[in-house]
Amino acid sequence: MRPIQLQPLFAGAQTIDGVGPKLAEKLAKLINNTVERRDLRVVDLLWHFPTGLIDRRHRPKIADAVPGELATIEATVTSHAPPPPGFGKAPYRVYCSDGTGELELVFFRGRKAYLERLLPIGEKRFVSGKIERYSERLQMSHPDHVVTQEELKDLRLVEPVYPLTAGVSNKVISKALHNAAQLACKQIETEWQDAEWLKQQGWPGFAEALQTVHQPENPDDLSPNAPARQRLAYDELLAGQLALALMRHHEVTGRGRALKAKNSALRDRILASLSFELTGSQQTALAEIYEDMQGEDRMLRLLQGDVGSGKTVVALLAMAFAVEAGVQTALMAPTEVLARQHYKEFSQLAEKIGFKAALLTGREKGKTRAKLLERLKAGEINMLIGTHALFQDDVEFGDLGLAIIDEQHRFGVRQRMALQQKGKKSENGASGRVDILVMSATPIPRTLLMANYGDMAVSRIADKPAGRKPVTTRVLPVQRMDDLLDGLQRAMTGGAQVYWVCPLVEESVSLDLAAADQRCAWLQKHFGERVGLVHGRMSSEEKDAVMQRFVAGEIGLLVATTVIEVGVNAPNATIMIVEHAERFGLAQLHQLRGRVGRGEKPSSCILLYQGPLSASGRARLKIIRKTEDGFRIAEEDLRLRGGGELLGARQSGLPQYAIARLPEHADLLAAARDDARLILSRDPSLSGKRGQALKTLLHLFQQDAAATLLKAG
Repeated sequence: MRPIQLQPLFAGAQTIDGVGPKLAEKLAKLINNTVERRDLRVVDLLWHFPTGLIDRRHRPKIADAVPGELATIEATVTSHAPPPPGFGKAPYRVYCSDGTGELELVFFRGRKAYLERLLPIGEKRFVSGKIERYSERLQMSHPDHVVTQEELKDLRLVEPVYPLTAGVSNKVISKALHNAAQLACKQIETEWQDAEWLKQQGWPGFAEALQTVHQPENPDDLSPNAPARQRLAYDELLAGQLALALMRHHEVTGRGRALKAKNSALRDRILASLSFELTGSQQTALAEIYEDMQGEDRMLRLLQGDVGSGKTVVALLAMAFAVEAGVQTALMAPTEVLARQHYKEFSQLAEKIGFKAALLTGREKGKTRAKLLERLKAGEINMLIGTHALFQDDVEFGDLGLAIIDEQHRFGVRQRMALQQKGKKSENGASGRVDILVMSATPIPRTLLMANYGDMAVSRIADKPAGRKPVTTRVLPVQRMDDLLDGLQRAMTGGAQVYWVCPLVEESVSLDLAAADQRCAWLQKHFGERVGLVHGRMSSEEKDAVMQRFVAGEIGLLVATTVIEVGVNAPNATIMIVEHAERFGLAQLHQLRGRVGRGEKPSSCILLYQGPLSASGRARLKIIRKTEDGFRIAEEDLRLRGGGELLGARQSGLPQYAIARLPEHADLLAAARDDARLILSRDPSLSGKRGQALKTLLHLFQQDAAATLLKAG
């Protein structure tokens, strides 16, 4: 349960003065892009920061006012000049003077009675707005503010400028966010950061930092490296790293059996069946995995490798070790296509080496599913491969000892923990120990490893299997499509198979991109029935049927969306074409290119682009053409685009920071990770004075699940 002092911050945004139902709805659409909530709360408003400011402190005399500048001028109203009768669209003019010159105030929509009350002749007023020059006269059209001497003290001479949406003015949103920040400062009096650390960094307290960000005094206050912004970014990063550390502590803490393989018979048979030797990186990764599995604590390890680096065989050997130790294993994939591909590869080998593999997806139903679950609970199935179906309550293992999650970034921590609950129950009903190995085919920079996988030990496969041929990458404008088709005709006549990737399924009215179904119809006119189509909107059965025909060679050219980006294995495919490549991220292009070059024949990747290219688009295509090193590509992608979309579309396993920015705050992230580990080593239950304050921090940044673990602990 959240601390009482935070309850007002988690109330609906309409509890804030100045926020009504209509404004709350509009702000929700604007702000929910980052907080992923349909209902807007006060706390969501706090992290909607200004991107600029309006400085009204410049107070020149009229004679010194410079056209184009924003100025606040004190002047006496001398006369009014309403538009003549019959000239309804002519402006209403008010003339002012300060003794050094005359300023003409122009109103195109002003009513006479209102303007006479606002600017009475003979009285002084402060007018603030942009100075213009028209026919040698100084003007100010529709001043932003007109105030008396008494009202001047309440005028915000420095105004923050916020990201806006239709129907919301900066004045309205500024008031709402100012009130939200004031409430937060009133409610939160706790300090969770170490005083010496704050002093060393030159950072303010939480309340001062929040007020500074929402009431900046100069442009430097808006910089990611400004003290107030850094302070709040560190708060967010520390909350995230502390949550990850608590998750890891919860998952690995507690004594359990150490898995001891009775012999290496299964692994020996697997190694003997391979047509290649394991690389040094694969052997090192396996040694680290075996060591974890034999230890007393639960394994929680990330196996990270580039496309085609051989993670699958490492996973299979780890599963064989578990079976040799007498326990069951599970492999979870993010898509049914990938799960069935794993099953096809593993089941054939499993039968040869002597253990039973089974497949469980949403397609297995009725008596077939019931029989499978019965065998699983009885321990007759050694290896269960599946999708999210593995999480379902009625899926019971006889004795699950190892769970492997493929494409970890597609899953969240809660799903990972749900798999752990499938372990064998003890007499008191507690779940048994389950080792967790997660795999990612997307090379991840060190900064994002800390952000996304800071709770895991990491094994990295850096080299590729011997004999893997490089993929030749070319970049072509779409204007050379005819030349490309001629080349494809020759290649397909020679037996080559081709992927053709499009960014959309159907034709888009708003985007001038090639649609997959339209492109498929166009290519069929050139290559006939050898052209197939696969995309995410097809049923699993339809996708499987098409992929099987492609792998069997019945389809020579497969038009696809990015559904084939991850895991699909067709060794005979040697040509990858990506249309509108300028629209894809570097990591995604690298993943797509990894679908070819998996056999013995030379392979190529052709990136078609529609000019003119933006600077970032040109840079991405240049990098992907120059290197196949996925780790270098990942670093460049982080540099060019930041961390939020590195792995493609937003995934449930990726943190989305409201305040922190990567890579700008990478150093803060490293410090937060070290701080979190030190905190838990000293106070694992967060029961001390700082620990209690840190619980408030966890709730403030919506890490409630981690805070709950402290009670479960």
